[in-house]
Amino acid sequence: MNSGDLAWVLISAALVWIMTPGLALFYGGLGEKRNLFHTMFVPVLIIGIATVVWFLIGYSIAFGGKGNIIGNFDHLFFNNVSFSKSTKDLTIPDGAFALFQGMFPIITAAIITGSVVGRVRIKALIVFITLWLIVIYAPLAHMVWGNGLLAQLGAIDFAGGTVVHISSGVTGLVLALMIGHRHQDKHLPVRPSYVLIGGALLWIGWFGFNAGSALAANGIAVLALVNTWLASAAALLMWGMVEYLMRKRITLAGITSGGIAGLVVITPAAGFVAPWAAVVMGLIGGVVGFAGITFVKNRFGYDDTLDAFGIHGIGGTVGALLTGVFADQRIGGVAGLLNGNIALLGKQIIAVLFTVVLAALGTYILAKITEMIAAPLRLTPEEEEKGYDILLHDILQ
Repeated sequence: MNSGDLAWVLISAALVWIMTPGLALFYGGLGEKRNLFHTMFVPVLIIGIATVVWFLIGYSIAFGGKGNIIGNFDHLFFNNVSFSKSTKDLTIPDGAFALFQGMFPIITAAIITGSVVGRVRIKALIVFITLWLIVIYAPLAHMVWGNGLLAQLGAIDFAGGTVVHISSGVTGLVLALMIGHRHQDKHLPVRPSYVLIGGALLWIGWFGFNAGSALAANGIAVLALVNTWLASAAALLMWGMVEYLMRKRITLAGITSGGIAGLVVITPAAGFVAPWAAVVMGLIGGVVGFAGITFVKNRFGYDDTLDAFGIHGIGGTVGALLTGVFADQRIGGVAGLLNGNIALLGKQIIAVLFTVVLAALGTYILAKITEMIAAPLRLTPEEEEKGYDILLHDILQ
């Protein structure tokens, strides 16, 4: 065991945890006035749900055993998880690994809510998220990071392009399509202070999200942090440029969202690419992110309330594919297309398609099960008109 590595992973776990309250503020600033407090309430509630699910069963399914699709049940309730040694050839105890990985399902589930907040019934959402974490997130984490099916294929994902961003973005889109458009869109101008504060918390947490995924205080952690820094800055500038060219104005909410788009795109590649590639990926991410919440959304006409799919689903897909292009064997030990290995790009395409199908089909089935055992997904028009701040939280605005 290495005390420096352990300290970094513990700090990174705390940084990833703070991302979810950050997302609550970020979403709150982008959302509707009638659901302002509810929009922030839901991600905070998910901290409790996802943590308990991870402790009870999620970690065991994700990182127990060596199955192709799921792990095993040897670590239910963190049984047989050592807090003093590693069984995974790491320099940190298994307990620290379980803690760090346990922060990821929290933010992943919270991202989903942005697509449907304000028109999905809270009881149904709680049941759906619980099922989703067990049936989709944990097996996918095993297949990518637990030496399961996608890892054996040779696909790579440093910190969650497929596991976190594509899965949450696609899930949000499917739920939005199933629930349908808002009866009345009361979107008012955003609250820039909420967006900035929430975005800043997401941003700083992302340094732990990506650099902490090295699971050690080493050169790969430094590289991942530098790449995260560079890609987000490049995306911010590109988003602002595109926003000005298209709308003749630049907004604080816009460039903050641009930074987030860059963070999403670099996530799967953070420890595998050179810094110059991170800048290129960030520039692409700024364009793709802006297009995802404008042209793509308008063209297909779906109601992705806070653009979980536009930023995370599309951005995660682009990031995963670009990882197959820019991966540098001299840096991360894996060669991509530019290093003469076109096979990696093919594997990344397969991993992306597999994740999309798993998330989409799984979401549809789990949503139907939720409606059978819990409650209808959608609020009534009258309830939606009032807003959840009044319905649930008794807050008048």
